[in-house]
Amino acid sequence: MLEKTSPLVLYHWPQSRAAIARWMLEEVGVAYTIKTIDITAKSHPNAELLAVNPMGKLPVLTHGDMIVSEVSAICCYLADRFPEAGLAPSIDDPRRGPYLKWLFFAPGCIEPAVIHKTMQWPEGKRAMLGWASYDEIVKVLADAIGNAEPWLLGEQFTAADVAVGAQIRWGLMFGTLPKRPEFEAYAARLGERPALKRQMELDGA
Repeated sequence: MLEKTSPLVLYHWPQSRAAIARWMLEEVGVAYTIKTIDITAKSHPNAELLAVNPMGKLPVLTHGDMIVSEVSAICCYLADRFPEAGLAPSIDDPRRGPYLKWLFFAPGCIEPAVIHKTMQWPEGKRAMLGWASYDEIVKVLADAIGNAEPWLLGEQFTAADVAVGAQIRWGLMFGTLPKRPEFEAYAARLGERPALKRQMELDGA
């Protein structure tokens, strides 16, 4: 049986989605080790990374013999594995539904819609896509963030705020999301979190 005390290892490169997973680890507050994977190297993806993720993508988290890839899956796993951190509603909490929706809305809707617009790809058959149009997603996101008091589930900060918050922070930084006041206020609140500050300092180093 996997123990909580089994070593946590994050396959990581600072300028990648792995930074989100590192932020989540800092929010959880458990010890972990970084295994740096240089995604700019000619040898990328190397055999070591392919052994844990055949797609050769970051991040990947190992916890003893457990392997988890995909950012939101890693956030979900950590929140459930370490419930004492208070980063997820319990399985029988009515807020569990909205929590899971927002946790996976980030990579499943926000990111593809932003990439679709940024790359100026043709719309094609909208019904075939798993996400709405960019404008519709921005509206849904703005409505939710505008009602965040102060977080998506209210007073409780959760892994969903990590996943969605990273998309908003990056969107504002790179101009792929509009500088709406609700987005900027939410990003400012996130910026005050000690765990995010630690992640930025560590990755900056």
